[in-house]
Amino acid sequence: MDDFLIRAVAAGIGVALIAGPLGCFVVWRRMAYFGDSLAHSALLGIALGLLYGININLGTVIVCTVFALLMVWLQQRRVLATDTLLGILAHAALSIGMVAISFLGNVSFDLYSYLFGDILTVRMIDLYWIFGGGAIVIGLLIVNWPALTLMTIHEDLARAEGVNTVWANILLMLLMTIVVAVSIRIVGILLITSMLIIPAATARQLVSSPESMAVCAALFGVIAVMLGISGSVELDTPSGPSIVTAAAILFAVFSFLAAIRRRA
Repeated sequence: MDDFLIRAVAAGIGVALIAGPLGCFVVWRRMAYFGDSLAHSALLGIALGLLYGININLGTVIVCTVFALLMVWLQQRRVLATDTLLGILAHAALSIGMVAISFLGNVSFDLYSYLFGDILTVRMIDLYWIFGGGAIVIGLLIVNWPALTLMTIHEDLARAEGVNTVWANILLMLLMTIVVAVSIRIVGILLITSMLIIPAATARQLVSSPESMAVCAALFGVIAVMLGISGSVELDTPSGPSIVTAAAILFAVFSFLAAIRRRA
């Protein structure tokens, strides 16, 4: 197997393993729109990274972190409804990012690959970011799993049990920030949220406990990555959309099987 394919498979598996468990909280807490908004803000991080000569992943983490913290602060102040705030911040960040890109001049920039991903061009430095960031995400998820799960079930009950729900919400958003930053090369800005949602939604139909759902979501993500990369190489299709298409097919198949099982 060629080196670029080995790196692509490793990167895809790394992203699937962290996006699956975290995606369970996105599904449970109905945070899909926040995930999309966070992904849109990533374009500003990419633009600033290219403008100031810093690592693109680092620039994305910084901008997305500021976005998440600003979102939490505005929510606490109850300035506007959450969906309105997300719409304003996301489209402002996306537009500012596009304006910043216009100042790049002769700097080489492939907008298509950042919007839709190009896993076949993953470099070793990208693998370091994926597995380094992934280790942080998985570690923090394991340590904070009981608190995050309890907060998801009932936020008032979590407060009564001594859980700092504000910190838990911030943590969840920061973990999503890391996933967005390391996933850009894999599925792109416009499709990142799909890797959080679709495998978790597929797993939800087959299991009955939070822990088993997290494991199954990671497994479905890995299968989608393998099928997507294989299809991309064989059919010469875009890698990011191919992975998401494979995930969507898995969701459709298992939704059909789950419906048959419920009827039986």
